[in-house]
Amino acid sequence: MTRKQRRLAMIGTALAVLSLALGLVLYAMRDTIVFFHAPSDIQAKGVQPGTRFRLGGLVKEGSIKRGEGQQVTFEVMDAGASIPVRYQGVLPDLFREGQGVVAEGVLETSGRFKADTVLARHDETYMPREVADALKAQGHWQGEKAPGKP
Repeated sequence: MTRKQRRLAMIGTALAVLSLALGLVLYAMRDTIVFFHAPSDIQAKGVQPGTRFRLGGLVKEGSIKRGEGQQVTFEVMDAGASIPVRYQGVLPDLFREGQGVVAEGVLETSGRFKADTVLARHDETYMPREVADALKAQGHWQGEKAPGKP
């Protein structure tokens, strides 16, 4: 083998190893790449208790209940389902019923979602893009329509 052939063989081997490593990483992360899961997605997939993920949707009207200290329970809903959420801590100032929310935490065996982080809208017109896209896909989007569109 000449030097040029050895160099090309080394480069080819390095690219093959890097491609394999990237493939393995992407395969391992296939379920965690999603930014959040809607309640109907969780029920359809049969997510097992103890699984950590992000839950996104709208806060159900009339579902917010404050407990002792900073404990809050509420329901996150989409078109097909709702999931009760328990959160211990200070909620964002703009957290309220009917607003988009993304909660990060663990699904409990009771079917309740125990959140350790809750993210809410930051102003009157903002909704996380992922939540808006999920609502549009389910036909429940009530946001502004593009100019010139019915």
